[in-house]
Amino acid sequence: MRMRATLGVVTGALALSALAVPAAQADEVHGDTAISNVVVNGGKPVVISATGTKTFNVTFTVTDNSGVDYAEAILYHGADIDSSDAGALANSSDGRATCTAVSATKSNCKASYTLDAGYDVFNKHAGTWRTWAIATGDDADYVIKENAKSFFVQRLSKLTVNASPEPVRKGKTITVTGKLTRANWDAEKYSGYSGQSVKLQFRKKGASTYTTVKTIKSTSTGGLSTTVTASADGYYRYSFAGTSTTPAVNATGDYIDVQ
Repeated sequence: MRMRATLGVVTGALALSALAVPAAQADEVHGDTAISNVVVNGGKPVVISATGTKTFNVTFTVTDNSGVDYAEAILYHGADIDSSDAGALANSSDGRATCTAVSATKSNCKASYTLDAGYDVFNKHAGTWRTWAIATGDDADYVIKENAKSFFVQRLSKLTVNASPEPVRKGKTITVTGKLTRANWDAEKYSGYSGQSVKLQFRKKGASTYTTVKTIKSTSTGGLSTTVTASADGYYRYSFAGTSTTPAVNATGDYIDVQ
């Protein structure tokens, strides 16, 4: 189940816990229940393409000296859950995480989530997301964490390169063009990423690593273009380091034959 009106979902989640706990404005603890080891998407940013869905897992540990009764995590975008403008509930029928006891006082919990480009997320929602979490013990102790874990939701990036002419005589000018684009969730297509620093890199034939030749800025349409002097056979590529909203990406190297 997906979430668009987060506050209403939180109210429902708390009702499911069978506790008379108000919507949380900050962390709240009653008793010894604890949530720890929260991991979203295996510790990697959640990267979503221009169209379609992305499904990923959240795992965490819950402890309580009486045993673990219930756990749930809600993902949201915003300063806090009450003012969030996007989010997601677990894909389970009731929004709960599935918890497996590893001892009388400890359970490992897991839930899957799905975000749909152009439905659950729009361009303004790229960047930092947070994890609101609740857990209860068999003795009615509970814990609520406003942000059990922060993570990035990012717009998938693409990068191209073309070096020409080829073959080229040593000492002549090579023009290297390319384009940096990223998922545009609003329009459900890929659009140019403007004003970004992108490195032009070269790997000499027979070498295993690239070295940076220069850094240029992408144009208003994401275009890239610069010139270099032909010196040796090898591969040119563009490399983008990424931002909080967009992942790093390297173009596939383009081979130049220098004669």
